[in-house]
Amino acid sequence: MANSFREDENVQHTDMKKVFARMMGYLKPHIGEIIPVLISLAICVGINLVSPLFMEYAIDVHVANKNVKGLLTVAGIIVILGLIYAGFVRLRIYLMNRIANKVLLDIRQELYEHVQTLSFTFFDNRPTGKILSRIIGDVNSLKDVMANTITNLIPNFVTVFGVVFIMMAKDWRLALGTLCSLPVMVISIWWIREKTHTSWQDVRKKSSNLHAYVHEDIAGISVVQSFNAENETKKTFRGLANEHRDSYILACKYSDLFGPAIDMSWAISSMVLYLVAVGLLGYTDASIGLIAAFATYANMFWRPIMGLSGYYNQMVTNMSAAERVFDLLDTEATIVDKEGAGELPAVEGRVEFENVGFTYDEGTKDETKVLDNVSFKVEPGETIALVGPTGAGKTTIVNLISRFYDIQKGKIKIDGHDLTDVTINSLRRQMGVMTQDNFIFHGTVRENILYGKPDATEEEMIAAAKAVNAHDFIMKMEKGYDTELKERGAGLSIGQRQLIAFARTMISMPKILILDEATSSIDTHTEMLVQKGIQTLVSGRTSFVIAHRLSTIKNASRIFVINGGGIQESGSHDELMARRGAYYDLYMAQFA
Repeated sequence: MANSFREDENVQHTDMKKVFARMMGYLKPHIGEIIPVLISLAICVGINLVSPLFMEYAIDVHVANKNVKGLLTVAGIIVILGLIYAGFVRLRIYLMNRIANKVLLDIRQELYEHVQTLSFTFFDNRPTGKILSRIIGDVNSLKDVMANTITNLIPNFVTVFGVVFIMMAKDWRLALGTLCSLPVMVISIWWIREKTHTSWQDVRKKSSNLHAYVHEDIAGISVVQSFNAENETKKTFRGLANEHRDSYILACKYSDLFGPAIDMSWAISSMVLYLVAVGLLGYTDASIGLIAAFATYANMFWRPIMGLSGYYNQMVTNMSAAERVFDLLDTEATIVDKEGAGELPAVEGRVEFENVGFTYDEGTKDETKVLDNVSFKVEPGETIALVGPTGAGKTTIVNLISRFYDIQKGKIKIDGHDLTDVTINSLRRQMGVMTQDNFIFHGTVRENILYGKPDATEEEMIAAAKAVNAHDFIMKMEKGYDTELKERGAGLSIGQRQLIAFARTMISMPKILILDEATSSIDTHTEMLVQKGIQTLVSGRTSFVIAHRLSTIKNASRIFVINGGGIQESGSHDELMARRGAYYDLYMAQFA
């Protein structure tokens, strides 16, 4: 089912522990770089844990005996340890941030490469902006969790357990007083976590909706401005932005409860500690140095707890992003090579449909049956023109030949090879596809043409451009083939964009050629130029041409009139005109 910017995405919710474990799995290849981080962590935690013992020793021994020299010696040791601590803290943060950025690059690369394998059906059913939101925004959100897992989570955990061990070893009664409010904290955190995770999931969905709308609006800005629809788009944007803002504020309200819950527990434990220490609870054996050390250890216990709660808050916030990233990674490609698929050898171009049936979105409420029991044979070198009303299935037929979709019924063969028995790459390497919306990439003219065959020589590139009559206008450009083009070919005429796309297809020398409304947007003068190029392009190769402009297909070997889920009639132009059937009616209606 299609998803738009008006609908929240349905992301499969998973166990946070599994999501976290999977995310941490990306650190394994970098374990060699993590070891120095762990060493610096051990040094920092060790310094942290022994510092209060120096303070206890200084108070109970040197202060009590008024030994200034000994006190200064201890103070000097503490200062040196503090400098060492600060240096290793900076080192671990630098190293871990570098590792986290590498991990993010790994995840984003894996996600991007996976998206490239997904079928047309995946892209048909969701806005581009929502896909970009996951690849860019959601992946970026994982950086802090990655870095802080090592730099904050591990040292805070070790510090907490180390402090508890030392306190219990020094005096178990004061230790219990310090830890008495832990149950209050655990119950509070558990309740807050449930609310926070759900809220941040909603924020991600609203953000995705907003990104999808902005991408769609900018892509269609010419339509927006030509219809003076700016006010309507402003209202839509404001509504989506308000939804995102409201969900963000609600999520922040829940997230902000972590701090007060820890503060309340900290205050209760501090009060009980001092009540025990001053004897109100019947215990009076503690020395001043011990009480001071315990006060410091109490802070050292609750500060990491506060840090852990901050990390946990951050993790809950960003786990929703991780869920969305892994949800996309776990989306299976529907058009894949089956086990044992072989390479398609060099083909002559014989194409055969055997009782082919195809339905879009089969099994859903949006299913649309397009082809039913379609059969035909095309010999090598034939040019087949496909005509018929919009939505009849012309583009579907050529998409099935390229295996952009898989059929539900029948077989499609090329040179006797079933398409499902050969690899997708070996199939598409021998095909050239041109559509009415030929995308021009940001880059030079040369780069756009060589996209069809990256290893082509200069001579091959120029020959391809000359064959489709693109060379002359290219050479009139500022830097010829090295002229920089803007995205989508902004600044070029529609005809020029299509001529460059023709050259890109021509250079790949495909055995099977598909032209889907390739001349629909070309003016009459440019069409006259390109028709000769098209004849060169189709010469000696099997070609399928979709055209509403029937004057362009008179010379086709055969014309298929597509309607009603199949081929209504077929034959040459003259044969179909003499038959006075559906093609005759289309032709006369167009030229009346």
